[in-house]
Amino acid sequence: MKFKITSDLRQAKNIGAAIKKCLNEIGVFTLADLEKMTSVEAFKKICGNYPDKTVPVCYYLYSLEGALLNLHWNDTPSELKEELKAKIED
Repeated sequence: MKFKITSDLRQAKNIGAAIKKCLNEIGVFTLADLEKMTSVEAFKKICGNYPDKTVPVCYYLYSLEGALLNLHWNDTPSELKEELKAKIED
């Protein structure tokens, strides 16, 4: 996938300070890192780092995928959201 935006996480759509911090904790520092890991694996690792916290799917999983697609998380196609959700439930 070719990015139309900078590889800097802070400049990516949907990536604010909280998500950036969580990504950095799991070794993701650029969009290329996130693409290599995948949004699903990144979400699972973030959840693993915070077992006592409910990590919102829409705020994290869809935001991570949206960052890769250069889309606001809410604009991620419904079919893709369902696919992503199914993958984290496996």
